[in-house]
Amino acid sequence: MIPLSIPKLEGNEWKYVKDCLDTGWISSAGSYVTQFEEMVAEYAGAKYGVACMNGTVGLHIAQILLGVTADDHVIAPNITFIATLNAIKYTGATPILIDVDSNNWQMDLDLLEKYLQEETTKKETETGLFSFDKRTNKRVRAIMPVHVLGNIGDMDRLMAIAETYHLEVIEDTTEALGSTFNDKHAGTFGKLGVFSFNGNKIISTGGGGVIVTDDEELAKKAKHLTTQAKISAMDYIHDEIGYNYRLVNVLAAIGVAQMEQFPTILKDKRGMDAFYRKELNGVGDIKFQEIPEGTNPNGWLFTFSTSRMRELLEYLNANGVQSRPFWMPMNQLDMFKDEFYFNKTDVSASVYDTSISIPSSAGITQEQMEKVVATIKAFYK
Repeated sequence: MIPLSIPKLEGNEWKYVKDCLDTGWISSAGSYVTQFEEMVAEYAGAKYGVACMNGTVGLHIAQILLGVTADDHVIAPNITFIATLNAIKYTGATPILIDVDSNNWQMDLDLLEKYLQEETTKKETETGLFSFDKRTNKRVRAIMPVHVLGNIGDMDRLMAIAETYHLEVIEDTTEALGSTFNDKHAGTFGKLGVFSFNGNKIISTGGGGVIVTDDEELAKKAKHLTTQAKISAMDYIHDEIGYNYRLVNVLAAIGVAQMEQFPTILKDKRGMDAFYRKELNGVGDIKFQEIPEGTNPNGWLFTFSTSRMRELLEYLNANGVQSRPFWMPMNQLDMFKDEFYFNKTDVSASVYDTSISIPSSAGITQEQMEKVVATIKAFYK
């Protein structure tokens, strides 16, 4: 079976993990944690990085840092991995779901603007001017754009909309390490961006995340909250509710080794994306995710749409090509079905019904890609 998406562990992973074991530095106080934070932040072009146990908790902390409370709404796309909405719920906030663009599968900015124009009103409060949802009278505190599959929509326009309606921007860049829009790296448009290094991501620490920001105070606060809000190096004194969210040294050691290889992995991933697009162009009714002008995605997980998705899915998995359907839209999940979903034609449902992800591992070989393509072509014949 050609796997869907597994890490490429061919660098110094064993060496650095062994160093952690040999020295006993396996918890969150080791030097690899700091090194990993610095490497990710530097690569993304951010001033600061704060490592955490996974991308989900990173999104949770990011919302706390920007003042999201249980009395607020947070806007998110209807097509995303569930972690995005779970993180919103951790704060007690209520999500506002926006349908996606039918071409690039990112949040539909026309719909976003329409929602804010028609469904919100601006109010002056003791802490500033904010937009409030007319239905609930709750403050719309933040927007969480998700760079789905490592692709990026028009971030210039999104940032302008956010400024107009007084929204904080938290970028869910969990799939987008290496992706840029107009030569600016994902995660650096808003005040905070969050990367994920889960086992299936473009590089992996097994489980891990990094919050990036240019704001020194936010970075300090993020580290404080993720280390149980402890204020004394000696005594067990804590000044607020904190979280045991800090990444551990042994996982960060894997991350350092992965970051050392990342330029090569990114180049190979983009080569894979180009190969699939070239070889599958015109095959059956396959339609690719559109790449907006100015976007240079990382090619994380190759996904396309076809009206015969379920048939193709069964065929590929039966013939040694591990494939998966796309994420179920958030409004179709029981826990989110009653959340406000702003849409016109429910593009999300169509994307879900037709989209399939095919093998995209960081170390996928030319021979494996050729087999994947040959198997897909055989299906359509």
